[in-house]
Amino acid sequence: MSSPDEPLTSEIDDEGAEHLEATVPALMDAMRIDRALAMLTGCSRSEAVRLIEGGSVVVDGVAVTKPSQLLSEGGVVEAVLPAPSDGSVTPDASVDVTIALLDDDVIVVNKPYSQVVHPGAGNHQGTMIAGVIARYPDVAKLAEEGVGEIGRPGIVHRLDKGTSGLLLIARNKDAFESLSAQIASRGVERRYIAVVEGHVESARGVVDAPIGRSATSPTKMTVRPDGREARTHYEVIGYLEQPSRTIIGATLETGRTHQIRVHMAAIGHSVVNDPRYGQRNERSIDPERLALHAGRVAFDHPTSGERVVVTAEVPSDMIVLGPMKQANEWLSAN
Repeated sequence: MSSPDEPLTSEIDDEGAEHLEATVPALMDAMRIDRALAMLTGCSRSEAVRLIEGGSVVVDGVAVTKPSQLLSEGGVVEAVLPAPSDGSVTPDASVDVTIALLDDDVIVVNKPYSQVVHPGAGNHQGTMIAGVIARYPDVAKLAEEGVGEIGRPGIVHRLDKGTSGLLLIARNKDAFESLSAQIASRGVERRYIAVVEGHVESARGVVDAPIGRSATSPTKMTVRPDGREARTHYEVIGYLEQPSRTIIGATLETGRTHQIRVHMAAIGHSVVNDPRYGQRNERSIDPERLALHAGRVAFDHPTSGERVVVTAEVPSDMIVLGPMKQANEWLSAN
């Protein structure tokens, strides 16, 4: 349940957990946290209590220990909850979908930064996948056949809201299994363009640092020794001045939740306009826009076995940060 007075976002991580973040609206001032959480997520009060007692809920950076804790207007509630198990998607032809590649096995969508990929708390309508299945109903049948995750039919990897770019979707079981196996074995190439804070000194490098959930904020990921293996390769494409920033190309060797955002922040160069791992301070772009674009995906075609390369130039809503000619050339280079 949400309203325009409830700024609420949610994301699904690579383990299937949903990360929820909401600003407490006036109508929830002095409300118990268990009741508010039930209203925000649609879960029952007893489920909300279990989440709280399990340490999955934080208010203003402090873990909640009592379901009776009262909220204050303007506070920030963060929670980690299981992804919806009944999240079947209703087709919605009104949702714009930009297709970068289409054949009988695979769809590659070029997602705008403002679009949510699949349903989640506060984002049940208008998702990208609703637009996809309205046009290609065979994708919806995958969930009915028990292939992949309910509510995310055909989707084999994820993009955060705020990030634009290319997303792979399978149209049948064989394609889903092939693409999923390629991602697991690191056979899918994914290149990103990012604008990060400060000047990155090394022309190229690798951030090899395990990523796990933050102990202080359940909706944030962090570098931690007991996290999951994560490696990001990057190279400098160009420098910007006033303010000091760097355009980088990043290639994922692994695909952890928020990986590029976490890794670049860890080396002191957070992605521009990323309040979760840096700061939201760029007035020339939409407040919800991260300076991050998934501009290339390459994979072995599930049927032909031929290598397929799809690219998408950096969109205009990110070009305002600086010239992207070299970035687009990097995306297309062999």
